Amino acid sequence: MAKLKTKFSQLVTLKKKTLDKSEQAVTDATQTLQNAKDALAESYNSLNTIQTPQNGNFAQLQANRVLLNSQRDLIAHNHEWINFAQQQLHNAKEQLKKDSIEYEKFKYLELQEVKKILQEQKKQEAKELDEIALMTFKKNKL
Repeated sequence: MAKLKTKFSQLVTLKKKTLDKSEQAVTDATQTLQNAKDALAESYNSLNTIQTPQNGNFAQLQANRVLLNSQRDLIAHNHEWINFAQQQLHNAKEQLKKDSIEYEKFKYLELQEVKKILQEQKKQEAKELDEIALMTFKKNKL
């Protein structure tokens, strides 16, 4: 049986597309968060590999200090990136929840409309069968 079209059918299709986009946004935000965590771990690993010179001239000590500060700045940046990615993920999940509710609401309304249409069709068929039975009865009576 073909799917019945109702006044909600196009809205359900639209809400489904919106829901799919929200699901993709959650997936993307999750991936971004994982990338940020990976970058932070890599930053810490890089910081741990930097060796502090035990002797040498002042320029070498100064260069090492700049390198350490640069790596610490990168770590701070990656922490900020993680916080931002976590917020984006939270927002994406909230939007997904809203879109899911909207989709389910219109899907339910469409289902109710389909039930109503089917009930009307059943009622019409019963009416037509009654008319046929009445005509057949009158024809046989004559």
